[in-house]
Amino acid sequence: MNLFSSLYKELDETTKTGAKVNALVRYFKEAPPEDAIWAIGFLTGRKPKQVVPTRRLREWASERAGISFWLFESCYEAVGDLAETITLLLPKPDRSTRLPLHTWVEHHLLPLRGKSEEVQRREVLSAWDQMDYGQRFVWNKLMTGGFRVGVSQKSVIKALALFSGIEEPVIAHRLMGDWPPDRETYGRIIEPEGSDSHASKPYPFFLAYPLDGDAGDLGETSSWQLEWKWDGIRAQLIKREGQVFLWSRGEEQVIERFPELMEAGRFLPDGTVLDGEILPWSDGGPQRFSELQKRIGRKNLSSKILEKVPVVFMAFDLLESHGTDIRTVDLAGRRARLAETIAHAPLERLVISPVLPCSTWQEAASMRDRARERNVEGLMVKRCDSPYGVGRKRGDWWKWKVDPLTVDAVLIYAQGGHGRRSGLYTDYTFAVWDRESLVPFAKAYSGLSDQEIRHVDRFIKRHTVEKFGPVRSVKPELVFEIAFEGIQESSRHKSGVAVRFPRISRWRTDKRIEDADTIETLRALLGERKQ
Repeated sequence: MNLFSSLYKELDETTKTGAKVNALVRYFKEAPPEDAIWAIGFLTGRKPKQVVPTRRLREWASERAGISFWLFESCYEAVGDLAETITLLLPKPDRSTRLPLHTWVEHHLLPLRGKSEEVQRREVLSAWDQMDYGQRFVWNKLMTGGFRVGVSQKSVIKALALFSGIEEPVIAHRLMGDWPPDRETYGRIIEPEGSDSHASKPYPFFLAYPLDGDAGDLGETSSWQLEWKWDGIRAQLIKREGQVFLWSRGEEQVIERFPELMEAGRFLPDGTVLDGEILPWSDGGPQRFSELQKRIGRKNLSSKILEKVPVVFMAFDLLESHGTDIRTVDLAGRRARLAETIAHAPLERLVISPVLPCSTWQEAASMRDRARERNVEGLMVKRCDSPYGVGRKRGDWWKWKVDPLTVDAVLIYAQGGHGRRSGLYTDYTFAVWDRESLVPFAKAYSGLSDQEIRHVDRFIKRHTVEKFGPVRSVKPELVFEIAFEGIQESSRHKSGVAVRFPRISRWRTDKRIEDADTIETLRALLGERKQ
């Protein structure tokens, strides 16, 4: 645990990518395989779920620190991070253990789940008593399920490539999918003869950059393939060794959620990997993403919901054909093979993303402007001769999204942030007018610069009307333009609507609260979406 907590400290204390990569390389050189594989998992987002309720941790920490619970809560509100608050308040330990990371995780952390409160309390207090500050901080992060540090998966892959001498795309592929955190897996990742071949293993997803400038700067349209930017779940549909798998971009196996796609996948040739989008689909076209959410949130899929929300797999790329990785073949070549591959599949469930016939960028812009009418997000612009890359690479694939919907709204509630933003009010609730009253309709916490956040924070602290635990009711005075991707009716919200991906577009210092939009504005946008 000493080695890993030291690595965490190094990663947390620098913003330089090169320094982070160097720290990772040093760690992989020193760490035993049993520890290194757990570190790889944690640093690439495979953090354990919370094993102990936070209420218990807060109570036990306040008792061990010898302070009242209300004082602990006040400290927590000021610090903004539970793991750090506990670490700061606990008394200095009499001793410090040298147990390795994998021992702590496998024999002390994971077994806590499902144990009685008494057993959990005994084990947690014992762990705190054996750890120094750095170890406690990492342990608390893991225990609360809030482990994250400022290092990207790309940096971890680069460090593993430098350490092992294996190319980055190979490392990226070996890290995909499910794998047990053990010595054998670590060997498969870093050894030259390591294996990439597991029937279910997906490929790293290729991601597009936003196209914010003039599309005409890309050159002739003939060099580009244009498609709709579908609004669904990005996924890879795989058929290998007679089995069908469906992986989301978040590296979750979701085939059980979409049994009709499993049946459709059985018609594919063995050794096939399709890249595409899971879409709610009826009346010959895509439906809103909110329809798909009706299926995602259900534990049991009844025949009624399967019939009510049918789905398709909209395939737009072929990554593996008859067991051969064809990602280096150009897009035009992969596209031709894609059509051949799914020619005998049931087209009501497997659909090819159509190429849009645009001879000029003006034509393309006109199609993009009508994207919402088709329940899509805009256009994808892909270079015809591009290979299928790894992660986000500028220049080959662009997403040209339709402009977001916007309204002007009033800040009415605020809550403190966490991590880097602890001590600042950065989580905001916004409202629009309903006659003479302000009705909340959206929460947002992104879109402001650091300087603007500090200005808003000072205003909130000076103009708090009421406190509700960590939430402050704020004097309605500040107006912000709120952007969002979609809007739908919602009986769960007081405003009667729910918006998708709300964020702050800009601070409207030029407007008074009387100039903010009304609930009728939102209903009008909702009406436009229904047409």
